[in-house]
Amino acid sequence: MVATPPKPTFDISAFGKAKATVDGSPLSPEELRKIDAYWRACNYLAVGMIYLRGNPLLKEPLKPEHVKNRLLGHWGSDPGMSLAYIHLNRLIKKYDLNMIFVTGPGHGAPAILAPAYLEGTYSEIYPDKSEDEEGLQKFFLQFSYPGGIGSHCTPETPGSIHEGGELGYSLSHAYGAAFDNPDLIVTAIVGDGEAETGPLATAWHSNKFINPIRDGAVLPILHLNGYKIANPTILARISHEELQKLFEGYGYTPYFVAGDDPETMHQAMTATLEHCIKEIREIQQEARASGVATRPRWPMIVLRSPKGWTGPKEVDGHKTEGFWRSHQVPMSDVHKNPAHLKILEDWLKSYKPEELFDDQGKLIPELKELAPTGHRRMSANPITNGGQVRKQLRMPDFKKYAVDVPKPASVETETTKHLGYLLRDVMRQNMTSFRVFGPDETASNRLTAIYEVSKKMWLAEFLPEDLDGSELSPEGRVMEMLSEHTLEGWLEGYLLTGRHGFFHTYEAFSHVIDSMFNQHAKWLHISKRHVPWRAPISSLNILLSSTVWRQDHNGFSHQDPGFLDLVTNKSPLVTRMYLPPDANCLLAIADRCLRSTDCVNVIVADKQKHLQYLNMKEAIKHCAKGIGIWEWASNDDCGKEPDVPDVVIACCGDVPTKEALAATAILREEFPELKIRFINVVDLFKLMPDTEHPQGLSDTDFDTLFTPDKPIIFNFHGYPWLIHKLTYRRTNQHRIHVRGYKERGNINTPLELAIDNQIDRFNLVIDAIDRVPKLRSAAAYVKERMKNEILDNLNYAYEHGIDKEEMRDWKWPY
Repeated sequence: MVATPPKPTFDISAFGKAKATVDGSPLSPEELRKIDAYWRACNYLAVGMIYLRGNPLLKEPLKPEHVKNRLLGHWGSDPGMSLAYIHLNRLIKKYDLNMIFVTGPGHGAPAILAPAYLEGTYSEIYPDKSEDEEGLQKFFLQFSYPGGIGSHCTPETPGSIHEGGELGYSLSHAYGAAFDNPDLIVTAIVGDGEAETGPLATAWHSNKFINPIRDGAVLPILHLNGYKIANPTILARISHEELQKLFEGYGYTPYFVAGDDPETMHQAMTATLEHCIKEIREIQQEARASGVATRPRWPMIVLRSPKGWTGPKEVDGHKTEGFWRSHQVPMSDVHKNPAHLKILEDWLKSYKPEELFDDQGKLIPELKELAPTGHRRMSANPITNGGQVRKQLRMPDFKKYAVDVPKPASVETETTKHLGYLLRDVMRQNMTSFRVFGPDETASNRLTAIYEVSKKMWLAEFLPEDLDGSELSPEGRVMEMLSEHTLEGWLEGYLLTGRHGFFHTYEAFSHVIDSMFNQHAKWLHISKRHVPWRAPISSLNILLSSTVWRQDHNGFSHQDPGFLDLVTNKSPLVTRMYLPPDANCLLAIADRCLRSTDCVNVIVADKQKHLQYLNMKEAIKHCAKGIGIWEWASNDDCGKEPDVPDVVIACCGDVPTKEALAATAILREEFPELKIRFINVVDLFKLMPDTEHPQGLSDTDFDTLFTPDKPIIFNFHGYPWLIHKLTYRRTNQHRIHVRGYKERGNINTPLELAIDNQIDRFNLVIDAIDRVPKLRSAAAYVKERMKNEILDNLNYAYEHGIDKEEMRDWKWPY
């Protein structure tokens, strides 16, 4: 491995001529002149995007009508980011590198859009943004403008796999992109504001999970420009020694580049990046030659440059360059303030656009030739449009993992255990394009069969006892870390670059990734609806296990099914939710999800033993419909009379299904003449109208299933109001009575927890009595018995710490 360089002794807190860990001035005067001109072109375009709607080449004096009426965007981080980008371009050309660029600073899009335009990629994708004066004006006008594009690296941005709208995910996305891409180098620009977030802080540890033999490399560049929106940043205000030790402690070899003098900064960046690329290649070559994967100290760079570098140094007597006032738009009232308009004109002219573009508005040839061409352009690398390189999974036949169900609700098994068998063989058949991600819960969630094919990825130290059941290996493809943020980020980066994966976590703690799910769903929605050139990527598949109704041992903190509520807020184009009641349904749903594209599939399935209801043929049909009548549990189809029930018992989720069936059995025994229709819901979005969600039922089909006017007792896995939200437009909504989790729980037995939240069989029977007119007072004694059963079972749980045997071992009696 490459030796750690000596520690620099300089103070990098002061700007001026560049100071760097790596010495040298590799650029010739001519190379320096050209690369600085290219950088000026990037900066000019960045300022133009924020301010200009006309006069894109300043061929006439700047007037107020040339400036956008609403000035939106962020300038502060752009010059430093574009500095890194163009120097990476030089190395791509020199060494024919396969490289992509991930942008962490949320509003740094101008720094990426500018080189994408100068490289020609933007005009290839959007021909109206042509490489001439007219196209340049349209390019400027679209930025942060109605009908145009946002100020982040949105899906419309060529070369982007990461919007950065919410800070914290750039580094984990970068590492996810590098997994199983052995010749890829992912440069990740981490903003110093972003570096203050929890997800980013944890993602630094991703370097322990990169196998130098089979994976690519990530080159993080921490861009310290000193300020957030209106405050200093933490990492910019600690000492150089402390900063260096921090990243050495993370396991990196940090290299520093600091200054504000363009000439020396270009030389320092050239020397430093060249050294880092060489070091990455030497690490990989050594590992690949020896066949031994060990954990190296990968290089990373700390780039310190002023906020708003090359912009106005001062506005109205206030420091601007090198201060937070340059974070967004340094001057916002240029229409009414002639002095500010003059500052803007001088600022734009400082980049000397007449030296950079010809009369037609095209970048001059000597600068054009500096960028890579074809797919070597980071803005045109096919990996950043992952659907282009994606290959379909080789899928085993899920039916061969079927659970034998000779009779409904007569046998029990651990539902997710059978999913583990399927995932094992999916991985076996896709050993370079499929990984499973979960926070130290693969065994807990009963997916241990995967370890028969691949163990947990681990490059850190091994202890002898680790070989006894820890399932660790440098070649592992099961990714475990106690950071849902990092795992989710890895998976998203993996999917966005054309691969496949599966994420599982405890249901209550899926909220850790609420915002990440939000951002990914928004990315998919925009890509699917507005960006036709982005090819479909594999869906994000999330299994929520260890669910609310089987957290009686962990208690109240582990009881929260609310992730489902969040999913319903996102675009119906990309969201899917499935609650399979048993193992065969879970297998059918998992097969569908793993084959799908451009969706977020959320599956809820508990890991404990549960009753099994459908054989595989029945399960396939039931899941294909997503919702259906279970005829074997119903008695309203008598053949002699119209099949109109007195009551509809509906359910969604494994435990609610069992309790709903048990309630149905009691009702059928107590009231033989009562006509009951039993409906199970697998696809939760079936409850929505088809006009609101592509998975939804038409009003006609909904009324056919549920009738237009009969009482519905709905037993639900999650919060009860979610069902009302999904069905609020259905006929006679007031007749739908929902039971679900109501934030009542502790260290309970399973039935006690169900009773506390009134999803148990006895409360459901009482609900039916209360809502079926012909029962009510005629069922007084049955109602009393149900109340007594509730008390008896609660008392038994308190006394014995377990539910009654007849409750634990209940089977369908018919």
